[in-house]
Amino acid sequence: MPTPPDTSKTMKMERYNSYIRKLHSTKMLNASSKFLFRVTLLIALVLILFFTINYPPLSDGGGRAPPLHRHHGHSFLSTSLFSGSSLVGGASWEKQVRHSSTPRRLNGFSVLVTGAAGFVGSHCSLALKKRGDGVLGLDNFNDYYDPSLKRARQNLLSKHQIFIVDGDLNDAALLTKLFDVVPFTHILHLAAQAGVRYAMQNPQSYVRSNIAGFVNLLEVAKAANPQPAIVWASSSSVYGLNTENPFSERDRTDQPASLYAATKKAGEEIAHTYNHIYGLSLTGLRFFTVYGPWGRPDMAYFFFTKDILQGKSIDIYKTHDQKEVARDFTYIDDVVKGCLGSLDTAEKSTGSGGKKKAPAQLRVYNLGNTSPVPVGRLVSILEGLLGTKAKKHVITMPRNGDVPFTHANVTLAYKDFGYKPTTDLASGLRKFVKWYVNYYGIESKPSKGTQRGDESSS
Repeated sequence: MPTPPDTSKTMKMERYNSYIRKLHSTKMLNASSKFLFRVTLLIALVLILFFTINYPPLSDGGGRAPPLHRHHGHSFLSTSLFSGSSLVGGASWEKQVRHSSTPRRLNGFSVLVTGAAGFVGSHCSLALKKRGDGVLGLDNFNDYYDPSLKRARQNLLSKHQIFIVDGDLNDAALLTKLFDVVPFTHILHLAAQAGVRYAMQNPQSYVRSNIAGFVNLLEVAKAANPQPAIVWASSSSVYGLNTENPFSERDRTDQPASLYAATKKAGEEIAHTYNHIYGLSLTGLRFFTVYGPWGRPDMAYFFFTKDILQGKSIDIYKTHDQKEVARDFTYIDDVVKGCLGSLDTAEKSTGSGGKKKAPAQLRVYNLGNTSPVPVGRLVSILEGLLGTKAKKHVITMPRNGDVPFTHANVTLAYKDFGYKPTTDLASGLRKFVKWYVNYYGIESKPSKGTQRGDESSS
């Protein structure tokens, strides 16, 4: 009988080859794991470095962004990954920024307007562009009031070749990028958390916007080369409990009646500090109850118009001693002239590389109408223009930060840049109502009362 073949050597060889294959596979797996770990670690370090550079810690503590400074997804990460797009930092974006900010007249300004989609900001942007200055807007389109109105203003500005960057005052990286792209000659800083009464509901938003946001802007401006001259919006609210009449820039402003007023007063002190240390040229403008077309829905003249047309009752305040509340209502066109006059007379900043080289200009002006009007008279004019009687509810003024009376002395502004308001309340409200019924598609019902409103003088 034949002897079976010896397979022991073959089996040994197969076991050995299997062992070698497993060993090789293990080594490959270990090598791959080490490689993937190193690549992941490298990517993580790059991302950490990127966010550290582009997103420094902000003052809001990571909570919900304040109304004035809400982002809409335009991050530097997305623009780095999609270079050349229309997002922030891309080639198309930079082209829009440069085109919008380039002046069209000899020796024209290149102005960064913060709050450009706001009421005063949009009007000033159009006026600057119309005369040939370069204008770049910055706004975050917050929801303190209807954002669609801000988008409508943005569309209006876009038709006049004015580009608004959708961004945040507290975004230092974004502001630095803007100054890298454009050597601004001036800043018209109008962005702020507005409203006296809202401060009781959301006080932190006022600190983040009116103080932290202003400081952030000044920090970027002081480091710019050249440093821009800055004109910024303070407020008549800083006069607070002042009893002098009319209000003069020389009157005391250390008794604010609201948090809003306190943050604006803080802004004036901060402006003094940056002027003194860094040589920034700074001009503060104390606005007195600005009104007109494209205005703010949170202002009395605006929501009175809405409520009268809808047949709703309106609250009319009386003081605690039963006197009428009065305001120095100032028409938007007059305020725009004051803003442009301030820009035209603003001297250059004197700092360089963040260091002051010489004394710099520091100014504060009232911009008002110089003619206070009782709120009851405002309502009467609206009744005539709208052809509808208001359902009035007269109540005592609550202690919510409002003051009973404002009256501007504008002598200093007239002396320095010829500021002279020319629009009386009846004329200004007529223009506002015309815009309002057109914008909201409402059929107005003019009556004999219109003649009554027309007779008011400044």
